[in-house]
Amino acid sequence: MKLLSIAIPCYNSEAYMEKCINSLLLGGEEVEILVVDDGSSDRTAQIADEYAEKYPTIVRALHQENGGHGAAVNTGLKNATGLYFKVVDSDDWVNRESYEKILYTLEELVKGSHTVDLLISNFVYEKQGAVKKRVMHYRHCFPTEEVFTWDQVKHMPKGKYLLMHSLIYRTKLLVDCGLELPRHTFYVDNIFAFDPLPYVKTMYYVDTNFYRYFIGRDDQSVNETVMIRRIDQQIRVNKLMVDSYTKHTSMNKRTRKYMISYLDIITTVSSIMLIRSGTAEALEKKKELLTYIKDTNRSLYSRLRFGLMGNFMNLPGRGGRKISVAAYKLCQKFYGFN
Repeated sequence: MKLLSIAIPCYNSEAYMEKCINSLLLGGEEVEILVVDDGSSDRTAQIADEYAEKYPTIVRALHQENGGHGAAVNTGLKNATGLYFKVVDSDDWVNRESYEKILYTLEELVKGSHTVDLLISNFVYEKQGAVKKRVMHYRHCFPTEEVFTWDQVKHMPKGKYLLMHSLIYRTKLLVDCGLELPRHTFYVDNIFAFDPLPYVKTMYYVDTNFYRYFIGRDDQSVNETVMIRRIDQQIRVNKLMVDSYTKHTSMNKRTRKYMISYLDIITTVSSIMLIRSGTAEALEKKKELLTYIKDTNRSLYSRLRFGLMGNFMNLPGRGGRKISVAAYKLCQKFYGFN
């Protein structure tokens, strides 16, 4: 059995996937690299097969009809044989020294008496053209290099939320909690970083800059113009996260507090993108999203609508919407939203 399975969802990734795969090959035989070709029309499938042929004990090439990022992650998880599971996007990569530290830590945890549900590490925003790279770290939120539970989690400010890039889950936990991401939907990495959390009991934080998150392609899903064009998919993910939170009637109070904070961020992003769209239809969708949250979970609605972010995102009139945009830009700078 492998120590770590790493799924790489690939769609028309021929220009950059080799950098990603090469950075992961350094893990050697402890690692299983699952290159998932999501119905690509370029050389992605061929490149995946070439790596699988060259490194048959490490790389597996999986091919499927196009189903989107979520479907590719699902395929990776279904085929994973490693004790732990991570997703690395095909335009991202990992740091060698940190990779070695992560694998050593997992191995020691597996050998010991504390097999943790979730391992957390830092990631770096590799923003194209940026001289100074911003690091998302958690050293003020979590105990460092020791097993801990939600009760030991310190205060997590808005900017310190967990993204897919910082997470390595125990594979069986993801299977047991029934994680399945929606097909043909962008922004499902938020579901991956959110839905399993009520099942996570033990965690371990390694303060190392492991994952390198590339930002800069014009067609990238986090590009604001692209987000506005795909706003219906952002709203869908937002609603699915509300549903996921609502079905857990009993959970650790700190888990609940963190999940509400995460939903506050996601709902703020949905709201501001709808405001930025500037159309009557978009503003109607913004009202409909709030109505959906209210009808699904009134307590959650009150926390989101009447909190600081909710108040700023729902100021009346054109002038209020301008203030909302200005407030969002300030939060981007202060909290580090994409």
